[in-house]
Amino acid sequence: MKTDTALRFLRDLWDENIAAGLDAPELLRYRSNLLGADLRITNFGGGNTSSKIVENDPLTGAPTEVLWVKGSGGDLGSIRRAGFATLYLDRVRALESQYKGVAEEDAIVDLYPLCTFGKNPVAASIDTPLHGFLPFPHVDHLHPDWGIALAAAANGKAKMEEFNTQFGHKLAWVPWQRPGFELAMMLRRAVEENPDCDGIVLGGHGLFTWGQTQRESYVNTITIIDQLGQFVQAHEERRKSPAFGGAATQPRENRQTLALQLMPYVRGLVSQKKRLIGSFTDLPEVQRFVNSKDAAALAHLGTSCPDHFIRTKIRPLFVPVDGAADVAELKAALITAMDTYRKEYAEYYQKHALADSPAMRDPNPTVVLIPGIGMFSFGKNKAESRITGEFYTNAIHVMEGATALAGTGSVTEVPQAGPAAACEAFKVHANYVALPVSEAFRIEYWALEEAKIRRQPPEKELSRQIALIVGGASGIGRATALLAAERGAHLVIADRDMGGAEATAKEARAIAGREAVAISSIDIRNRGAIRGAIEETIARFGGLDLLINTAAIFPSSPDGVISDAMWGTTLELNVTSNFLLAEEAAKIFAEQQLESSIVLTSSANAVVPKRGSEAYDVSKAALSHLVRELAVSLSPKVRVNGINPATVVKGSTMFPRDRVIASLTKYKIAFDAASTDEELRTELSKFYARRTLTHQPIEPEDCAQAILFLAGPKTRCTSGHLIPVDGGLPEAFLR
Repeated sequence: MKTDTALRFLRDLWDENIAAGLDAPELLRYRSNLLGADLRITNFGGGNTSSKIVENDPLTGAPTEVLWVKGSGGDLGSIRRAGFATLYLDRVRALESQYKGVAEEDAIVDLYPLCTFGKNPVAASIDTPLHGFLPFPHVDHLHPDWGIALAAAANGKAKMEEFNTQFGHKLAWVPWQRPGFELAMMLRRAVEENPDCDGIVLGGHGLFTWGQTQRESYVNTITIIDQLGQFVQAHEERRKSPAFGGAATQPRENRQTLALQLMPYVRGLVSQKKRLIGSFTDLPEVQRFVNSKDAAALAHLGTSCPDHFIRTKIRPLFVPVDGAADVAELKAALITAMDTYRKEYAEYYQKHALADSPAMRDPNPTVVLIPGIGMFSFGKNKAESRITGEFYTNAIHVMEGATALAGTGSVTEVPQAGPAAACEAFKVHANYVALPVSEAFRIEYWALEEAKIRRQPPEKELSRQIALIVGGASGIGRATALLAAERGAHLVIADRDMGGAEATAKEARAIAGREAVAISSIDIRNRGAIRGAIEETIARFGGLDLLINTAAIFPSSPDGVISDAMWGTTLELNVTSNFLLAEEAAKIFAEQQLESSIVLTSSANAVVPKRGSEAYDVSKAALSHLVRELAVSLSPKVRVNGINPATVVKGSTMFPRDRVIASLTKYKIAFDAASTDEELRTELSKFYARRTLTHQPIEPEDCAQAILFLAGPKTRCTSGHLIPVDGGLPEAFLR
């Protein structure tokens, strides 16, 4: 067994003090978490680990060997004990008697549930037999960039032998084969033919390693991966020509500004079928690739590893542009490139689809590469968009490593070729071998992949929507943010009170996830500050779909007199600021050309005149009409609506203690001066409730329900409308 003294890039993270207290399944979980914690070892959601563990059969009580293997769709870095499938090992191996050949290998998957040990509901992954038929107690199947670089090199098998000689290993080579039962048979055969091998390289795919103990499997795995890194890096350092053929253009100094300007436009283009969330990166390796001479050719070949391909589609969209192109020229180039991409995707589907293939999926790319700028990546949520970018960054590492491994002679027969795909099916550029298009289709439109997609939970009402909630630190804004999080939205909570915004965000993250919620400082009187909050939203999620404003001011003074300055401030905050917000958001909506929504918060006071609140009432009346004006001017893509709540005392920053006491006094409501703020607010709320038809106090959550009803898909034909949320206030009836 190797030791960590040979490691140069990775670290041996195994802690024997922790391991000593774990049973066998927990040791598998521990080993998996350590391996999945480093993206150089495997990708998010990629790879698979297993252990063959002797347990007592729950029916007979007799000892039996159980295959514990990562369940379908799990992630090694975060998997827990409950995430592993458990199967009787002898039953898994007995499936060979039912195997009728590669043409019908998918039928075996339907038999996996019959092999389940115990009452385990976790679905076994397609990789299950790959682990079950290897004769080792503990097996790791991973996709390290260094390993795939070797597996995707046109001279990969020869370089593997060179690696074996240099580092004293006995890795074996298996040509490309889609994961499944046939590959399991090939792996078993490779071990039988090479009984002293200590690992297997899957052509174009990844790496298998193993050990007699959990610890030995872990150390063998990280040692081989680290040494593959040393091997590939040594070739990169010795290469005589620059990576990817050298630079064709240079990174633009203002690339992040350009990316911010382009992102809503790009998001709109890729969201024509389904709305997507975006991410951007200009990492050094991304710049090295997108600005290179070979980038267009390599990008068009597509990726090699199935784990990469599933996220990044058949290929990324590479946009050929001049290094000095302005925004208008970049947009024109994007349109042309996107049209070509969609056409090629349709041709790809039509050429390879069979009678029983699933319907064509979204023809838009999930990765967009622009020279001089960087990489845009997209997914159904923020985590997926980030991970998609990470996967293509992994693919860049693979291409860089594979091209560095090129020898001096030409390769006529690629070692990835085998029973699944002949040599001529593989496309090669600069020693990099991509997955054959026919094989890519068999994975993307695999019935088993389709079944995995269908097992995913249904999306929520506001999934894929990006909401900027202004005034989200408290009151109605806070309630709206939390409800929007429950309904699947991605949120930016904007407020002057950053402490309150962060407190709301913490609650929202507990609902929607850490990556789905952000905060931003905003002063809605300042156009620049508004623009800054919108730019933060774009930088975080790629665009904007819902603009919601709950921020307002109710002017008051000790003597009840509203000064000229206070009158002006009220109109500025309650009217003009809403116009500024809408106008700035409209620029982003126009870039995206997606259906979007604005919801503003007016008041029942907009139609109910009262003594002493003239500034507030007039401002809200103006805001109500602004809703109607904006609905007209921003149609047809943008709907604009509002709510007219009656007084909301609970959680409102417009009701500090002194105002509550003043109101109680004004309405001659008895109160105890020693009462808490909340107790005083409750008394005032009860008074307001008695004036309504329902006798219900208006709470922030009631307003949030109305806001998101107007913002969401259930009101797609409603614009220019204001919903009363006033408990039934006759004075506010429409007139």
